[in-house]
Amino acid sequence: MSYTETIGSRTYRFADLKTLMAKASPQRSGDQLAGVAAASEEERVAAKMALAAVPLRTFLDEALIPYESDEVTRLVIDEHSPQAFAEIAHLTVGDFRNWLLSSTTDADALTRITAGLTPEMVAAVSKLMRNQDLIAAARKRPVITRFRNTVGLPGRMSVRLQPNHPTDDVKGIAASMLDGLMYGCGDAMIGINPASDNLAAITRLLLMIDDFRLRYQVPTQSCVLTHVTNTIAAIEKGAPVDLVFQSIAGTEKANAGFGISLALLQEAYEAGLSLKRGTVGQNLMYFETGQGSALSADAHFGVDQQTCEVRAYAVARKFKPFLVNTVVGFIGPEYLYDGKQITRAGLEDHFCGKLLGVPMGCDICYTNHAEADQDDMDNLLTLLGVAGINFIMGIPGADDVMLNYQSTSFHDALYVRDVLGLRRAPEFEEWLESMQITDARGALLSASTQQPLLEGANDWMGIA
Repeated sequence: MSYTETIGSRTYRFADLKTLMAKASPQRSGDQLAGVAAASEEERVAAKMALAAVPLRTFLDEALIPYESDEVTRLVIDEHSPQAFAEIAHLTVGDFRNWLLSSTTDADALTRITAGLTPEMVAAVSKLMRNQDLIAAARKRPVITRFRNTVGLPGRMSVRLQPNHPTDDVKGIAASMLDGLMYGCGDAMIGINPASDNLAAITRLLLMIDDFRLRYQVPTQSCVLTHVTNTIAAIEKGAPVDLVFQSIAGTEKANAGFGISLALLQEAYEAGLSLKRGTVGQNLMYFETGQGSALSADAHFGVDQQTCEVRAYAVARKFKPFLVNTVVGFIGPEYLYDGKQITRAGLEDHFCGKLLGVPMGCDICYTNHAEADQDDMDNLLTLLGVAGINFIMGIPGADDVMLNYQSTSFHDALYVRDVLGLRRAPEFEEWLESMQITDARGALLSASTQQPLLEGANDWMGIA
């Protein structure tokens, strides 16, 4: 089906829904690289106007990537709930935007329709929304998950403590981990990107974190971000695996480039569940995504990068994850050129994930060859804090010495919690107070009072 829109004396024609979606996307370098972006701002406006008039039902009839050739499309269509969709089935994309922003649409309403939404519907409506719309609508939709603590409660924001090391040195990682905990970070998880995929090294890191967690009774969860097949092997060998990690994308071909399929993710999910390590819940998958991953794998099929990204959230949703992290500026300026594009993408990803019922966090980051700086990250951090982000990253000095990119620091988490009044996960908050790291309000105490954690730390690091 083709679509047209007239502006003045000029009529714009869009060959199909896939083309219309791409042309309606805000400007970004990845879509320009792929040759799917609007050629002018006028064409972009025309595409938005045409997209606003498209009935939501159309997305159930016109697949952007064929059902027969893509298992992600099959997942989306096969698990769509007509009952949940019924409440909004009469709306166009433009009407849906208005419904989302209405004062009468609350968290209960957004929860009711979740199973009736496809990623393409959600991506489409985001293309019509200003940044403030993305923030206002996402804020209405908390997504709460549980493992050893509870993440995503309204008024709270968690931090993934990321103590990476360029050689996987256990003492170096332990030192960064202790540093982050002393700043009140780590309630989302303690998550290490290993420099090596060696199974023995991965197991050594898992054992180190678990030893520390048990010694100090820390109500958090650990993860070593290795390929899911390595995690399955670690589970089979008896390693103390909490969260199961995998990078995912929005097409079957892109996921094959990661060496995964839906069946493999199901196997990993069941392996994690078999350990029964959660105490307050069993959400245990940790997924990372990023706009541009499908294009970089030549697996986007002419679909714009943001829509491909949102399709990845449908993959995530199937496995009831504890955390989903859009690593927004990591892939580079080929996909998100500057601070403005990174900011917009971060707000889109958070909004779309939350609308699909996914527990979204964001690695607010950039690479040093992008046209962005830490001021841009401060802006996005603040906006996502207002929008109700589930978690952000906590990295020593905001500079990851293993992955070589710029993110957010322990101090950045303190800043956004202070100015927005955001608290930590409740179980973790109680632990910090019991360890005399924070007071009852969540404010950091001086280092001289933080003795329970500091006592014996040097001895522990010597034997870890």
